[in-house]
Amino acid sequence: MIDDTDMQHLRHAVALARAGLEAGDEPFGSLLVDATGQVLFEDFNHVSGGDATQHPEFAIARWAATHMTPEARARATVYTSGEHCPMCAAAHGWVGLGRIVYATSSRQLGEWLGEWGIAPGPVRALSIQEVIPGTPVDGPAPELAGEVRALHARLHARAG
Repeated sequence: MIDDTDMQHLRHAVALARAGLEAGDEPFGSLLVDATGQVLFEDFNHVSGGDATQHPEFAIARWAATHMTPEARARATVYTSGEHCPMCAAAHGWVGLGRIVYATSSRQLGEWLGEWGIAPGPVRALSIQEVIPGTPVDGPAPELAGEVRALHARLHARAG
């Protein structure tokens, strides 16, 4: 269940996605929050340079593996504007991060892309639970769908 604190962090993730779009990249943003509620790391997509693995969730997993104990990772929460792709979900699972909360799902993004005539990416969209079963996951947050959709619409209008 997504509570008020979760919504604050999700709004921060969407703001990061907007910052990524404004920086010339894709609109995905994520943050890592420890068990006390402190934001430890935040980032947005950096794929425009040609490295399609530069997702913020993947950066969070790498940062957490280097800077956090396994126990602290397990108690942390990752908030993200869009559901983890399979690569990021696997990285999350491999480093033992805890809960994931996302604003919009991969399915929603796929539906939007289909409406706009945009081909899906090269990797099949799988739910987080399919990639890392047993990880606590909450999302999507319907209150944020319109805002995230608008960010992706801006990206594809600019690319088209």
